[in-house]
Amino acid sequence: MIKVLIADDHSLFRDGLKRIFSETNDIEVVAEAIDGKDIIKKTREYDWDITLLDINLPDINGLEILKRILSVKSSSCVLVLSMYPEEEYAIRAIRSGASGYMTKDSPTDQLINVVRRLAQGGKYVNPELAEKLLFNPVVDSEKLIHTTFSDREFHVFKLIVSGESLTSIANRLSLSVKTVSTYRSRILEKMGMKNNAQLVRYAIQHKLVE
Repeated sequence: MIKVLIADDHSLFRDGLKRIFSETNDIEVVAEAIDGKDIIKKTREYDWDITLLDINLPDINGLEILKRILSVKSSSCVLVLSMYPEEEYAIRAIRSGASGYMTKDSPTDQLINVVRRLAQGGKYVNPELAEKLLFNPVVDSEKLIHTTFSDREFHVFKLIVSGESLTSIANRLSLSVKTVSTYRSRILEKMGMKNNAQLVRYAIQHKLVE
């Protein structure tokens, strides 16, 4: 039996996944987590084979959580499920140690097959993305400035372009407003930009916002 931990802050999505897996005879949902802190807690409390991880969590960035999961259980498999574009987020997730990346609108049968593949030690990314990584590993990602961001810078960048204030970001990330402001200044400097509006235009252009 493949034991699964679902980590997502949307109860409807978790319920949907549970219904999907309840119709299989070899996949069992053993635990659910609603945010980063809950994931770390459940990771230590439950025995599981694969974590289905939402990359956009309310308290801690999904990529940071991914690294923490692997630090607790280095042999674990993490399948990132997200609405974010594969071309950028999948690359970051795989480089951070994820075993696979799928968008949330993927077909049900495909999700089940991928979970089974990962349980057998396999990996998964969209075939089109795999082809890009194989035949053109540099052009598709590393030419873009945002790919040089640290995971924390990238998280702050996402929140800024989503319209959140520095105070709101500071509260979400448990940082001071001054620290968040420093991250913003660093991001603007790397991007060669002067304001948030330019960051938003860039994010829309490169499909980095939902």
